[in-house]
Amino acid sequence: MNFQQLRSVRETVRSGFNLTEAAQTLRASQSGVSRQIRDLEQELGIELFVRSGKRLTGLTPPGDHLLPIIERVLAESRHLQQAGHAYLAQQQGVLSVAATHSQARYALPRAVQEFRLRFPGVRLHLHQGSPKQVAQMLQDGEADVGIATEALADHSQLLALPCRCWRHVVIAPLAHPLLRAQGPLTLEQLAAWPLITYDNGLTGRSRIDDAFARAGLAPEIVLAAMDADVIKTYVALGMGVGIVADLACDPERDTQLGTLDAGHLFGVNQTKLAVRRGGYLRSYVYAFIECFAPDLPRPAIELAAAAANDA
Repeated sequence: MNFQQLRSVRETVRSGFNLTEAAQTLRASQSGVSRQIRDLEQELGIELFVRSGKRLTGLTPPGDHLLPIIERVLAESRHLQQAGHAYLAQQQGVLSVAATHSQARYALPRAVQEFRLRFPGVRLHLHQGSPKQVAQMLQDGEADVGIATEALADHSQLLALPCRCWRHVVIAPLAHPLLRAQGPLTLEQLAAWPLITYDNGLTGRSRIDDAFARAGLAPEIVLAAMDADVIKTYVALGMGVGIVADLACDPERDTQLGTLDAGHLFGVNQTKLAVRRGGYLRSYVYAFIECFAPDLPRPAIELAAAAANDA
């Protein structure tokens, strides 16, 4: 039994049982992937896949039972390698951080700068993606730390810890009538204008949709984007009123735009920082987390991990 056999099984399942696609991912031949699977099945004494001629069409019951174990073994092999490297060089290595666009653009720069000053020998890789992609990168071992508002707490394999709170704000060109309205902003006032905000599943978008739905309103969202800078660009062009995270607003930079607090409309959002449950964290990973979230020092993370394992 070897890791290549296990990777062949995992990638075959991920590719929807398409051996050609799995072979491309593994940079191997289709016949090689098929042989690896057959060798593993012979060693285990069971068939992992349902076959129709030469095609794989699904997992057998034993295959379905063993797949989580295969995933775990591959993840743990990465942890073993990381632990060995960390033991040899606590001040050197690679730190991979996965974050949403908003977090990478607005929340992370100071933490990254501080971390680089403390650990100049650590190479930092910053991956950006949607919350679901951030969670997947963590589960696949491609990232050590994940930062997002959505999705991270939905995965049992991850330890997701709240670390920061933020609110939505409404942005509009300085001459916009909405900025001159009297009294607190209402959903009805907001729904009267074309809206530009985040794409589904990003940066608290679900809270925005839920608030309008509860009020029986169906606003016209004329543009949805992943990045607050994109949203601000089109708001400045007069295409609509924007709803963005407050951390994305900078009065010194966004001189063409005015803002209105919308926390009372959409509630307080919570950024979460996640790591893999049971994963080995090098000392500089803990240091990076504390740079980003001072309320999450190493003892607090270890205590939360122990509590999660006991639950």
